[in-house]
Amino acid sequence: MTEGRAGRGIYVETLIDADLETLWQATQDPALHARWDLRFSRIVPTGERDGAQMFRYERSVWLHTVHGVGVSIGESQGADGARTSALRFSTDDKLSPLREGRGYWRYIPGPRGVRFITGYDYRPGFGILDVIVRPLVGWATAWSFDRLRIWLERGEAPEQWPLRSVLWVWRADRPRAARCVRAPRGGRRRADHLQGAPATLSALPHPGRVL
Repeated sequence: MTEGRAGRGIYVETLIDADLETLWQATQDPALHARWDLRFSRIVPTGERDGAQMFRYERSVWLHTVHGVGVSIGESQGADGARTSALRFSTDDKLSPLREGRGYWRYIPGPRGVRFITGYDYRPGFGILDVIVRPLVGWATAWSFDRLRIWLERGEAPEQWPLRSVLWVWRADRPRAARCVRAPRGGRRRADHLQGAPATLSALPHPGRVL
């Protein structure tokens, strides 16, 4: 796959005051994942291949629904109990701003909770317009991470915070992308954020075509 523009990867990190197993379930269970992640409307498992989970996904935007396929695998690693999850996705939909991509999640437990991190990149579907789309995708990822944090820390279901809640400026407790870290420590926001990806990412098979 031809990745997105060099040096334009997306990185988001947040600290969630929850136990690792609870966070793992909320992010690895397809039905729970689709509830908090703005990038997906629906995720449906479709079986396994070579130890990896295959799935279909949907993203509904106004009068159109993007359909795509993906493959993911999760693993435990390290004496500190950290975990990682790798993913690849693809769509043939010409109206999708993200055509094909790959990335990872990292879960690092600590005394104040779990550092939840993602790094990913994608092949843009709108050409030069990606200079507008990519910042929005990064913002949507960070906003979703904060909505997840609120869910696990305060018990407020993601549905209590729809996208329109970004307009509720009088609510200091609403999800905010600005609460998330947008670049690795000591790094730059616009960098190759797949350098720290687990080895399983390069070993993942291509998810195939949407049928």
